[in-house]
Amino acid sequence: MKSTQLIVLGVALSAAVGAGYLAMNMQAPPPVAMEAAAVPVAPQIVLDQVLVTGEDIPVGGVLDAQLKWQQWPKDGISEGFITQSARPQAIEELKGSFARVVILAGEPVRDIKLVGKDQSLMSSILPAGMRAVAVEISANTSAGGFILPNDYVDVIMTRRAPSASGGESFITETILKNIRILAIDQTIREDEEGRKVKVGQTATLELTPQQSEIVTVAQQMADRLALALRSTADAADKVSPSADYLVNSRGRGSTVRMIKSGEVTEVGATK
Repeated sequence: MKSTQLIVLGVALSAAVGAGYLAMNMQAPPPVAMEAAAVPVAPQIVLDQVLVTGEDIPVGGVLDAQLKWQQWPKDGISEGFITQSARPQAIEELKGSFARVVILAGEPVRDIKLVGKDQSLMSSILPAGMRAVAVEISANTSAGGFILPNDYVDVIMTRRAPSASGGESFITETILKNIRILAIDQTIREDEEGRKVKVGQTATLELTPQQSEIVTVAQQMADRLALALRSTADAADKVSPSADYLVNSRGRGSTVRMIKSGEVTEVGATK
């Protein structure tokens, strides 16, 4: 055999041995068993049942089938919430109660927002120090019937007065401003169909004691009392008292106020 052929054969044999060696070393090592990583366990949330309403309850709405229990995280239960663990018979106890304020669907029920079925709703929603006074109205004297509970109005008095020519004239005066309407007739909220017009014969006004006296005198003097609807943007405005002269005799000596033919006069009282 020629020497050239021997050299080529030797090189080929060396290459084959090297390739075999490399193939053996490139084999993947056996998998190493991995320990399972520990999965953190989330803390368990402790729940309780909280009394809520299943639908919106308007002011004066009666609580009945709307009440239900709903799961609530115990850490999120605020003071005043009614829980099943503390009052399991709460649904039966509160049926027939009235809503003092609007309660939205899903909102927790609180005793402070309710009026007992044996209590007066009007006296419950009346703020401390205020009075509820009824005034006769009609569609002609109540913004066409568009005045609703919780609207704010001005009270306008119109009365006859003798004129210089010997005939009669009319005097119109705003006697009270920015007065909240508590109710129209016996309705203290919109009707169940959500209609925006409520024509009644009596409006109940939220007044201070002095304003109550002013309205009482004005109803005796006036040929008509009208309610002027105010914008909701003006509800927070502070206004000075009006028509104080009707009841402002206190502190000016002993006087008697007389109303005759629509005119107010004061005379000294006899002892």
